[in-house]
Amino acid sequence: MNKLLFKYITKSLIVITILVNIISGNLLAQSKNPSPLHFPTPKNVDNMLFYIQRDPNINTAIYAINYQENGKIDKNNPIKAYWIRYAEKGEKKDFSYMQRKFAYGLESKTLDNEEFEIQFVSYKKLPLTLKKIDSDQKYHVFVSVNQKRILVEKIFVRIEGGSFWLPNVKYAEVTGIETSSNKTITERMLLK
Repeated sequence: MNKLLFKYITKSLIVITILVNIISGNLLAQSKNPSPLHFPTPKNVDNMLFYIQRDPNINTAIYAINYQENGKIDKNNPIKAYWIRYAEKGEKKDFSYMQRKFAYGLESKTLDNEEFEIQFVSYKKLPLTLKKIDSDQKYHVFVSVNQKRILVEKIFVRIEGGSFWLPNVKYAEVTGIETSSNKTITERMLLK
């Protein structure tokens, strides 16, 4: 495969994955060009950090803390990711090799004992931080979007057409708690 085409495909998949719209009830942010789908909210998911939903179906990518048997976080692979296939009776299913390596998978780097830098394999321009916070002694994922630091709850990626390798990504939205105001917000990123 041509290196330039491979780079473009990889960038597109990253953009889809990372710029997935984290929606937590802020409907105003989606008022322009919303998805025609009605997405379920994942419930009772052990150790879930955040989730990603995107067109063209309601299947949801779950990102959860990856604890070892001893109860400590796996520092080599701190987040496990998988599907809840709502379009297929809600079954849990691992990402395929292609999804893990080119779209929805994560790469991590240890920053210190309780903090990690996380990047989607498909979009490395948006670094996430996984860290344990003092207030609840739990791990959370943070990201900066439009000069706002957000504790990520969900990401939504709006896709209109295209193909698996070259999806037409309109935007991604991140929904979560803005750390400075402690209020729920949704911030949209245009992916051009």
